[in-house]
Amino acid sequence: MAGFPILSLMLAVPLLGALVCLLADARTARLIALGATLIDFALGVMLWCNFDVGGAQWQFTENVPLFAGFSWKLGTDGIALLLIELSVFLMPVCIGASWKSIDKRVGEYMAAFLLMETLMIGVFTAQDLFLFYIFFEAGLIPMYLIIGIWGGADRIYASYKFFLYTLLGSVLMLIAMLWMANEAGTTDIPTLMAYDFPAGAQKWLWLAFFASFAVKMPMWPFHTWLPDAHVQAPTAGSVILAGVLLKMGGYGFIRFSLPMFPEASAYFAPLIFVLSMIAVVVTSLIALVQHDMKKLIAYSSVAHMAIVTVGLFAFNVQGLEGSMIVMLSHGLVSGALFLSVGIIYDRLHTREIDRYGGLAINMPKYALFFMLFTMASVGLPATSGFVGEFLALTGIYQLSSWVALVCGTGIILGAAYMLYLYRRVIFGDQKNADAAAMPDLDLREMLMVVPIALAVLWMGIYPESFLAPMRKDIATLDARLSHARPQGDAQLTIGKPAAAATHETPAHEGAH
Repeated sequence: MAGFPILSLMLAVPLLGALVCLLADARTARLIALGATLIDFALGVMLWCNFDVGGAQWQFTENVPLFAGFSWKLGTDGIALLLIELSVFLMPVCIGASWKSIDKRVGEYMAAFLLMETLMIGVFTAQDLFLFYIFFEAGLIPMYLIIGIWGGADRIYASYKFFLYTLLGSVLMLIAMLWMANEAGTTDIPTLMAYDFPAGAQKWLWLAFFASFAVKMPMWPFHTWLPDAHVQAPTAGSVILAGVLLKMGGYGFIRFSLPMFPEASAYFAPLIFVLSMIAVVVTSLIALVQHDMKKLIAYSSVAHMAIVTVGLFAFNVQGLEGSMIVMLSHGLVSGALFLSVGIIYDRLHTREIDRYGGLAINMPKYALFFMLFTMASVGLPATSGFVGEFLALTGIYQLSSWVALVCGTGIILGAAYMLYLYRRVIFGDQKNADAAAMPDLDLREMLMVVPIALAVLWMGIYPESFLAPMRKDIATLDARLSHARPQGDAQLTIGKPAAAATHETPAHEGAH
């Protein structure tokens, strides 16, 4: 693999596919989109197989200087590798989910998805600050079009809200990036990750990046665009929005905020904890009273991403590893749940929970897969959800038993709203004759849900294959954060200086 530009190839394949789709008729566009995403998936498998676990931090690097201060610089570490794999795994599923449900302007729709894949992989591979920014922001455009053209009745309102929310925070991030490039004299991300910015400037830079990443995550109270976007988006749009686009915020925290501004991250950690605790409890309670299936799953996403943010700011290895696993698991599970909603929506054209009931009778295969994804969302042991939440909560418990206690309620509340949803849709009386007449999963739908189900079980039963690639990178990040680590419950007030650093706070010290 030495010298072979596999990352540029992974960006080029969907981009070329998108250009061809624009000129093709509907059937050809579907086949091209499926072919391009499967080729990228195969390249992703090659990337994983050739990744040297425990080797150099940055692998598959490419660097072509374009003009002063800007270069085509790509590379991946273990953290980015896993998010690239998640992206290329979900994209063929999205094309499959759109196979029959999208019948207008099919070429443009498939082109938008392929462009989105290029930009998502670009975000996770960019090693130049401004190249990252271009990929990060350009990802808005295809999603905006997917919601605005192929979405539901209120699609225009939802797409504008999505676009304006996410764009507003990014302007501040761009200003911060310009200052950083000027201060450090480089736009190279690996160099900036080791650069010590002045402590006073770090707080302002951290807030500028937070403005963008908090909206993307989405953190409470910046989450209000998400339920609207999900409800209006077509099924595949929801799958990729929940599966990958929300992870860009978490990736931003782990790649920029924590390593570049460690003192500011410690200073603002209590703010993150307060927002995350509110998010876990409030959005879970809101999910409990939803009538629309997509809205319920959208609110559950906000609660799950709050577990990610507390884990990231726990300043220890367990929290960081747990957050990464929760992101990967949530990408699979929430994508699968939106897919499950889309499958029955295609049959009955409603997302109202009350219109269904008793589907276990006429759709037993569907009921089985929906149960697996429901249990994974709740965090049942042997599913992907358990591993990440257990690690993330263990990490935060070392720092603050109170934060761990409040965030732990999210698991109980999650069980409440997900099992309540499952009972109303799958069990009970068959109230509606049209719901009772719906056919079970066909071959196309089985080909979409079976791979995700296997991945969820693989991740839950043998998480080591997902932890191993990123272990060294997480350890490097933990070492970078060690001097800024807060010391536990007693110090969780905003603005208190970070303790001058034991490397690992023992669990019994954090739990008063």
